[in-house]
Amino acid sequence: MTTSNPITTPFAHHSTATDVVQGVDLVGRRVVVTGGSSGIGVETARALASAGAEVTLAVRNPDAGQKAADDITSTTGNDRILVAPLDLADQGSVADFVANWDGPLHILVNNAGIMAAPLSRTPQGWEMQFATNHLGHFALATGLRPALAAAGGARIVSVSSAAHLRSPVVFEDIQYDRREYDPWQAYGQSKTANVLFAVEATRRWADDGIFTNSLMPGAIRTNLQRYVSDEELDRIRAGNAAAWKTVEQGAATSVLAAASPLLDGVGGRYFEDCQQAAPAQPGGRTGVAEYALDPQAAQRLWEVSETLLKG
Repeated sequence: MTTSNPITTPFAHHSTATDVVQGVDLVGRRVVVTGGSSGIGVETARALASAGAEVTLAVRNPDAGQKAADDITSTTGNDRILVAPLDLADQGSVADFVANWDGPLHILVNNAGIMAAPLSRTPQGWEMQFATNHLGHFALATGLRPALAAAGGARIVSVSSAAHLRSPVVFEDIQYDRREYDPWQAYGQSKTANVLFAVEATRRWADDGIFTNSLMPGAIRTNLQRYVSDEELDRIRAGNAAAWKTVEQGAATSVLAAASPLLDGVGGRYFEDCQQAAPAQPGGRTGVAEYALDPQAAQRLWEVSETLLKG
């Protein structure tokens, strides 16, 4: 499932999450959004809540999560907005979230992440961006697989980035034990991992009715960029000023992958601006890299991830 018969939709760069979810009925559906207290996470949660879903905000800071939940309830009238603690860099926290989940799960939005962070490591020695952006979500999704299968048609949304074009997964030294650390390259590697996860999860779980897609939300100013200097952001903006989106626009492609009937039974694909992305061109800033859709790399990453989590 790659770029053959690409999915097209009536939505585009300027579409908002509200536009995408218009007319979609999610009453009776249960949703988890990681990083749901700010940025595109809270707007993704808001749009899904507006369609009637029960939404759990899985967040590191429960107080911030509760403020976001109250805000979503006040703007949508939906009081089925829950908050649960989750620190993706802490495998114990992920295990606790999984253990506390009860019943089916229809939509899992793997949205949380860190970007271009200085080098730091988990207690296991894992590079923090890879550990948070990929391994934490991998453990969460595999742990919740029974709940997703029980939904009878579930979706996982893997929020990636155009930064995946900066680096494949470097299997020979994923954790930067031997090569010089570069925060943007490390971020890119973790975002490629998000795309590869969608490819392999769909291959493994489609028979359970679980389909996974990845996406580039767009360039949006959020807390994600807390490690990026204002000077660097200005330089990025100057390079492509027209591409910047509001958070409501940035959440649109996530909501498309989570809830649009246009993606029923579709998995293993990468979307940007609410369309299935074309192959990336050399030197370009859009599209999807061939290495990010490589089924052999996807299978290898899955096996490596399982081995790392087993310790």
